[in-house]
Amino acid sequence: MANIKLELVELRKEFGELIAVDDMSLACEEGETMALLGPSGCGKSTTLNMIVGLEQPTSGDILIDGQSVLQVPPGQRNVGLVFQDYAVFTHMNVRRNLEYGLRVRGMARADIDREVAKVAAFLHLEHQLDYKPLELGASELQRVAIGRTLVTNPEILLLDEPLSNLEAEMRNQMRRELRRIQAETGQTIIYVTHDQIEALSLAHRIAVMDFGQLKQYDTAHNVYHYPDNTFVGSFLGNPPMNFVRGEFGHDGNRPVVAQNGSVIPVPAASAGAVSDGADVIVGMRPESMMLAEADDPEAFTASVIAVEPQGPETVLTARIGQSDLKLVVETGTQADEGSEIAIRPDAELLALFDAASGVRFKA
Repeated sequence: MANIKLELVELRKEFGELIAVDDMSLACEEGETMALLGPSGCGKSTTLNMIVGLEQPTSGDILIDGQSVLQVPPGQRNVGLVFQDYAVFTHMNVRRNLEYGLRVRGMARADIDREVAKVAAFLHLEHQLDYKPLELGASELQRVAIGRTLVTNPEILLLDEPLSNLEAEMRNQMRRELRRIQAETGQTIIYVTHDQIEALSLAHRIAVMDFGQLKQYDTAHNVYHYPDNTFVGSFLGNPPMNFVRGEFGHDGNRPVVAQNGSVIPVPAASAGAVSDGADVIVGMRPESMMLAEADDPEAFTASVIAVEPQGPETVLTARIGQSDLKLVVETGTQADEGSEIAIRPDAELLALFDAASGVRFKA
C-alpha cells in the first residue's frame, strides 16, 4: 500500500464571514499527481496557500508524512511552489535562477553545480543556462520556474495554474512535459487549475471544489464518468453532461423517468431505491449515447434541432420534452435537422440524481 504523503483533515479557512475552504478532508498518496479543480473563487488557491504555509487555517490540520505542519514555517515544510506567472529572477541568468535555492541553503559549490546540471539536462535547459529570462520563450520560462523548485528536492511540488499564460499548443507541450517529469521523478504533485482538460490529462486523482466545498474526490476516471452530483457532471466535459428533469416511475416492470409525456428508460441498477413519484434528474454524457433502432426497448425518441460537424465528430442537439440534449456521434451519421431519432444511453454511465439536492442516487 502506498504511503500517504499529504493529508488534509477538516481544513477550514474563513475570511470574516466568507468561508473560503469548508472543512475539507482528503489524502494524496506518495508519487501521485492530485488536481484541485474548480471555477475561480472556489477555494483551490487558498487550499494551496495553506499547504505551503502562506495562509494559516482557521481550523483543521495539514499532515505531511503523517506529521502536522501547522506550526512549521513555510520555508521549512520542504514543499515547492511554482506560481502562475513563473516568478523567475529577471536579473539572473538561468543558471543563477536554478541554483538560487541551493545557495540560500548553503550547499557546497561543487554540489550546486552537479544538481543544477542534472536538473537542466532533465528539463532540456542545458543550452540556455547563460540566457537571461527575457531571452526565453514562455515554455522555457515555465521550465526554469519548475526547475528552480525541483532542484531543491521538495517532498511535494505545488503548481498554481502553471499553464494558464501559455497558448494552446504550448499548453499541450507543457502537459506532456509535466507528465514526463512526474513519471520519471515519482514526484508528488498538487496541481491547481480551472482547466478540466489539464486535470483529466495530468492527475491521478481530482478534487473538484465549488464555493469552498469539496464536491468530489476520486480518480480522474471516476470523477468524469461517475459524478457524485450535478455540479461535477456539469463542470467536467465539453459538451458537459446532459440533464433531463422528470418524475421517476415504472412502465410495467421497467423503471423510467417521464417529462411532459416523454419517457426515458432507466437501468434498474441506476434506480437503486428511488421511490415512484420522486423528482429526479437523469444525467447522460454526450459521448455515452448512441443512435439506436426505433424499437430498441432501452432507447427513447428525440427530435434533432441542430447538426454541428466538427471534423471527425458531429455534435447533435436533440430535444426531448422541454430538454435539449447534446450527442457526440461520428461524422457522417445519418441525422438531419427536424428528424426523429432513437437514442440509447450507455446503461453503465447513465446517472440518476435527486432533483432537490443534486446528489446522485447510488445503488
